[in-house]
Amino acid sequence: MNDLVRQHTALGDSDLEWLHLLVSEWQLLSDLSFADLVLWVPTLDGTRYVSVAQMRPNTGPTSYQDDMVGHLVPRGRRPMLDAALDEGRIVREGDPEWREEVPVRVESIPVRREGRVLGVIARNTNLLTVRTPSRLELTYLQSASDLAQMIANGAFPFPGQQVDMDASPRAGDGLIRLDADGIVQYASPNALSAYHRLGLAADLVGHHLGETTAQLAPSRGPVDESLAKLASGWAPREFEVEASDGVIQLRAIPLKPKGNHIGSLVLLRDVTELRRRERELITKDATIREIHHRVKNNLQTVAALLRLQARRIGSAEGREALEEAVRRVGSIAIVHETLSQNLDERVEFDEIADRVLAMVAEISPGRVAGRRTGRFGILDAEVATPLSMVLTELLQNAMEHGFGPGEQGTVEVTAMRSGTRADSRLLISVQDDGRGLPEGFDPQRAGNLGLQIVRTLVEGEMGGSFDMVPAVGRGTRVVLDIPVRAEKG
Repeated sequence: MNDLVRQHTALGDSDLEWLHLLVSEWQLLSDLSFADLVLWVPTLDGTRYVSVAQMRPNTGPTSYQDDMVGHLVPRGRRPMLDAALDEGRIVREGDPEWREEVPVRVESIPVRREGRVLGVIARNTNLLTVRTPSRLELTYLQSASDLAQMIANGAFPFPGQQVDMDASPRAGDGLIRLDADGIVQYASPNALSAYHRLGLAADLVGHHLGETTAQLAPSRGPVDESLAKLASGWAPREFEVEASDGVIQLRAIPLKPKGNHIGSLVLLRDVTELRRRERELITKDATIREIHHRVKNNLQTVAALLRLQARRIGSAEGREALEEAVRRVGSIAIVHETLSQNLDERVEFDEIADRVLAMVAEISPGRVAGRRTGRFGILDAEVATPLSMVLTELLQNAMEHGFGPGEQGTVEVTAMRSGTRADSRLLISVQDDGRGLPEGFDPQRAGNLGLQIVRTLVEGEMGGSFDMVPAVGRGTRVVLDIPVRAEKG
C-alpha cells in the first residue's frame, strides 16, 4: 500500500498512516457486512482511482475472485465512487451488479480524516446466498452500518489504537451489542458461552455488562473500578477478565455514528486454553532455566573441590591433570550459566568463546594474547556444550605446548558461518604463532588426552571434521568444520 499511495496519489505520510490504521481495523467491518471491501484513492491528477487495499469477509462468500489491489479505474466509470468522494456521504443508490452470474450489491463509503475525504471504500456484498436474516445477522448489519457512518464522519478508526487483528477478538469469536447505558441488547451464542465459562448462570440480555463482568471477576485486593467502565464500552480498549474457571479477552468499540454515543460493540474470545498453555510454557521455561542454573552451581562446586584436591597433591603431574579437569568443568559451567539466562535452548556462543579464551589465557606459561575474529552466532545447547570443551582443549593445548615460559605470542580464534538453511556449517580455526608441530606428528593418531577429547567430540558427537596442520610461517593451525542449525534471518 505504501508504494501505491506514494506512486499514484497526493496523500502525505500522516494520511497514509490513517489508511494503515483503517486497514488494521476493517476486517471487522467486512465481517459485520458479510461483504468484500476495496479501498480506492484518487490519483494525483484526479482523473482516476487506484485500489490500494482489499479485504474479504470471514462470514460470507466473496464478491471478487481476483486480487483488486493495484487496479486503476478512470473517474466517471463508477459513479458511486465519484458521488461518495465529491459529496462525502455513503452512497447506496443503484442496482446490483452482475459479476460472473453473481449479483453484487455495491455501496461506497467515504474515508474521512480531519474534514478531508482521503478515499472511498467500495463495499461489495454477494447476494447469491441472501436469506431471511437471523437476529445475529441483523445485529451484524446494524453494527456495520454504524461503523461505516463513523468512517464517513472521520470518527473511526480510533487514533492511537493500532489493533493486531491476529491477536484481537473477531466478530465470529463472540459479539455483544450494548445500548447507550451499557445494557446488553444482544449477545451471540459464542459470547454467551464465554460468559458461562466465567460463571454466569443467567442470560446476558437486559443486564448491565460492566456490572455483571465486575461481579464475575474475582476480587484480589482493591476492586478495579475501571473494569465495570471498560466492559460498559465507553472507551475503545482491550482487556482480559479472569475467573476461577476461565479467561476471556474483550475489546470494546464505542458507537457514535452521528457524533453521539448510542451504544457499543464488545467483541470477546474465550482464551482460557490459550492462557493455560502460555502459563505451562512459562513454567516449563522457568524450570529449565532453574535446572541450568543448578547444574552450573554444581559444576562450580565440583571445580572448587578439584582445586582443593590439586593443592594437596604433591605430584606435579597429578596437580596438572586436576587443573586441566577444572578448566574442562569450567567451560561446561559457562554454557549452562548462559542457558540459565535464556528463554530457549540456544545460546549466543561469541560470549562463551570470549570467556573461555580469557579463562585459558590466565594459565598460559608465557605472555600469550588471545583474540577472536568473526562470529560463532547462535548455537543449540547440544552443539554449544561440546564445542566449549573443544575450544578449551585447543586453546589450552596451543598455549601450553606452543609457548615456553616467558615467551610472547598470539592465539587467534576465527569463526565463520557458511552454507544454506538446509546445510549450514560453522568453520572454526585456532591458530598460534608458537613452536609448531613436532616432526612426524599425526593429529589423527597421536596426541594427548586433550586432543583425544577433541576428536571424540567433533567427529563422534557433533558429526564434524577436525585437522591440525602447520600454520603459514610459524605455529600451528587447527581447523574444525561442524554442521549447525541455520540462524533465523
